[in-house]
Amino acid sequence: MKIGLSIFLVITSILMILLVLLHKGKGSGLSDMFGGGISSNYGGSSVVEKNLDRITIVVGGLWFSGVIGLSLVLKG
Repeated sequence: MKIGLSIFLVITSILMILLVLLHKGKGSGLSDMFGGGISSNYGGSSVVEKNLDRITIVVGGLWFSGVIGLSLVLKG
């Protein structure tokens, strides 16, 4: 159980890092490399950005539940 939760936590941590790097920043970041700079000229949020926000929130919730689950397993 500990190994499974640890692997889950590593996977969700890597996903969180990648998803946060894909978000549109104030300057030139990795999001511009994938076309984020093109949509910034239009001034509105695109469907892709909204979906990226939703996916990031879901993965963040999964990461948080993994942290809580691992702490409960290690404590008990």
